[in-house]
Amino acid sequence: MLPQVPEIDVVAYVDKDPYALDAVRAEANVPADRCFESLNEAIAATQPEAALNTTAMASHVPVTRLLLDAGLHVLVEKPFAPTLAEAQLLVEEARIRDLVLMVSQNYRFFPAPRTIAAMVHESALGRLFEVSIDFRRYSTAGPNGRGRHHLEEQPLLADMSIHHFDLLRLILSREPQRIYCEAWNPEWTSFSGPSVAVASIVFEGGVVVSYRGSWISAAPITPWAGEWRMEFENGEVTWSSAADSDPTQDRVIVTPRSGEARVLALTPSPRTGTLGTLTEFVTAVQSGREPETSGRHNLGTIALMEAAVESAALRQPVTIHRTGEAVTI
Repeated sequence: MLPQVPEIDVVAYVDKDPYALDAVRAEANVPADRCFESLNEAIAATQPEAALNTTAMASHVPVTRLLLDAGLHVLVEKPFAPTLAEAQLLVEEARIRDLVLMVSQNYRFFPAPRTIAAMVHESALGRLFEVSIDFRRYSTAGPNGRGRHHLEEQPLLADMSIHHFDLLRLILSREPQRIYCEAWNPEWTSFSGPSVAVASIVFEGGVVVSYRGSWISAAPITPWAGEWRMEFENGEVTWSSAADSDPTQDRVIVTPRSGEARVLALTPSPRTGTLGTLTEFVTAVQSGREPETSGRHNLGTIALMEAAVESAALRQPVTIHRTGEAVTI
């Protein structure tokens, strides 16, 4: 459930389903006195400093609000709110209470995207003008029925593509201006909502992103972070990242216009993925600084996700203002 982070001492596990708590005790050898069906009871009994909210998306806002009201720092799963307006309210509540509100965007904490972000910032190949991203998986209902993401209203754009949207904001270090998105769900799938999407996103500075994502592709699967091709003034970069478990699988290939392709040696990170996320959260709480993926910083990712969903529903381009407000054009 949680990777081992020396700075964290888990004092309680909370789930309203008693059978889930039974499984925690049996499979993870968790003492019974650390398991609670009531969040308020757990807080009163253990007096924690912080909480990790891994509930389903519908519970992100109410549970996070309860935790903030109790005076706890909060690390919450993405997307941390279903709408920008609700996200802004949570950010304001955390600010008023001087608490850390951080969003788990674990795909950031891998060698390849960190290297690419630095490369774009340093303009090693000149100006970036085009990005292409492909994400492909084949997710079917298993022997125990459909998984939670099969039942989501937006299983791709809100549950998966938000990772890629957040990586774009990290790597480009700029905000999206407008998006046109088509999302749909073939009738034969096990998904309740759109499982396939294509989008064109224009970022500040004229960088155009072509995005294709699918939960039901018959083509070879991609790494979780997708397959990226980035066109620069003086060459191209292709890269991919494991974004789940094995940072040694991260790969970056640079091809100058007048030279041969070369594979970059990536600087290893001692803590990647969820380990990196938890470490960033702990460091922010201990030092009192704002974490990299704070709720405030993550508002732009929520704005892009919300605009993608709106554009797909309207089948029209949507403008994304710096405030995050999205309107059709």
